[in-house]
Amino acid sequence: MPRTLHLGAFMRPVGIHTAWWRYPGAWPDANFNLGHLVRMIQTLERGCFDAFFMADHLAVLNMPMAALRRSATVSSFEPLTLLSALAMVTQRIGLVATASTTFDEPYHIARRFASLDHLSGGRAGWNIVTTSNPDAALNFGLTEHMEHDERYRRAREFFAVVTGLWDSWADDAWLRDPESGVFFDERRLHVLDHHGEHLQVRGPLNIARPIQGWPVIVQAGASEAGRQLAAETAELVFCSHRSIDEGRRFREDIHARMRASGREPDSLKILPGALVTVGRSTQEAQERQALLDSLVHPDSALPNLSIRLGVDASGFALDEPLPDIPQTNQSQSGQNALLTLARRDGLTVRQLAAMVGGYGGLKMVGTATEIADTMEAWLLSEACDGFNVMFPTVPAGLDDFVDLVVPELQRRGLFRRAYQGRTLREHLGLHRPPNRFFG
Repeated sequence: MPRTLHLGAFMRPVGIHTAWWRYPGAWPDANFNLGHLVRMIQTLERGCFDAFFMADHLAVLNMPMAALRRSATVSSFEPLTLLSALAMVTQRIGLVATASTTFDEPYHIARRFASLDHLSGGRAGWNIVTTSNPDAALNFGLTEHMEHDERYRRAREFFAVVTGLWDSWADDAWLRDPESGVFFDERRLHVLDHHGEHLQVRGPLNIARPIQGWPVIVQAGASEAGRQLAAETAELVFCSHRSIDEGRRFREDIHARMRASGREPDSLKILPGALVTVGRSTQEAQERQALLDSLVHPDSALPNLSIRLGVDASGFALDEPLPDIPQTNQSQSGQNALLTLARRDGLTVRQLAAMVGGYGGLKMVGTATEIADTMEAWLLSEACDGFNVMFPTVPAGLDDFVDLVVPELQRRGLFRRAYQGRTLREHLGLHRPPNRFFG
C-alpha cells in the first residue's frame, strides 16, 4: 500500500517559537487557558491529527531573567492533568505527554499513564525524557544534574519497570462475580519484584492493564545514548532534522540499531519536527514568518543560544565564528545540530543567535501546495513517516494548517480523511504488545 503521513501536533505547551505570543491576534495566555486548549485540540481532531503532544518543563529558572521574562513557557498545566481533561472533550486524537525518568518514580508514571489510557479509551502515549535542563535537579533535592549517560542507563531500567508494571494483570483477570464474591483471579496477577541498579519496585500496579496494552512509547533523544534507547524501546520518535538527507541518515541508523536489537523497523514511526507557516500566497507566508521573527527580542537571542549549546555564550565575540565548544551534559544532539549548522554555513555567533532566537529547526514556509510538496518529498524519499507539526502562532497558525494544508494532503491521498480506529496505536499502525507474563 502507498505510504501516508502521520501528523502530530507539538504543543510546548502551545508554541515553539519564542515570539508566538506576541504575534497580532495570538492568544498570549493560551498555555494556561483551558478553554483555548480545548478549542485547539478539537480543531486538530477535526483535522484528523494522530496525536496532540504536550511537552513539559520541570524548572522555570533555566535562562537569565532578562530573557526569561520574555518567555511564554514559564507557566503551563501539568501534562497528565491537562490531557485527562482534554480526553473528556475529544474522541479520537491521541494524547501524548512528556514524563521524566530522572525526576519521577516508575510506579507513579505507570499508574498515571495507565489511568490516562483507560480514561481516553486507549489514546495515551508516554514521551520518555531524561530531562536535559540542569536547573530541574535543584527542584528535586539534587545539587547537580545526573550525568548524561547515567540518565540514559536509568531510563532503560525505568522503561523495563514501567512496562512490567503495566503487565501486572492479565486482561481476563477481572471476574467481578457477585455470586461467588470473587473480584479477580489471583492466578492472573504478577508481582514484579524488581531489584536493579537504580530502582527497586515490588508491584503489582493497582490498575488494570492499559487498553492499548502499553501506552505508545515515544522518544525524542538523538544523541548516541538517545538513539540507542529509541531503537530498543520507542514506537514513535520525534526528531529534528533540517534536510531530507539528514532525515534519511537518521532513519537508516535507527532502523539498523533496531534490527541489531531484534526489532522490526516497521514497529516504529519517525516524525521530525517542522515549524509550518502557511499563507494563501508564498509572499503572504514569507511576510508572516518575517513578522514573527522580527518580534524576537534581542534579550532572548543569546540566552536561547546558550541553552541550545549547553554553555554560556554571553562572552562570545558576536561577529566571529563559534569557538570550540566542550561537550554538554544537557542535550548533546541539540548541541551537535547547531555546531554542524554553524560550521557548514559559516555563521557568526550573532547570526546563529538570531536564527535560534525564534526557532532553529526545520521550517516550512509557503502555500498549502508548497507545504504539501515538501512533506510529500520527505515521505517519498523515506526520510520520515510524517511530521510533528509546530504552529507559528495560535489560533491562526493552527487553523491555517488544518483548513489549508490538511485538505491538500487529503486530496493527494497522503493523509486520512477520517479516523479508521479509536486508539493511538491504531492511528499509527502499531500492534498491541503481548503481556510478557501471561499468554
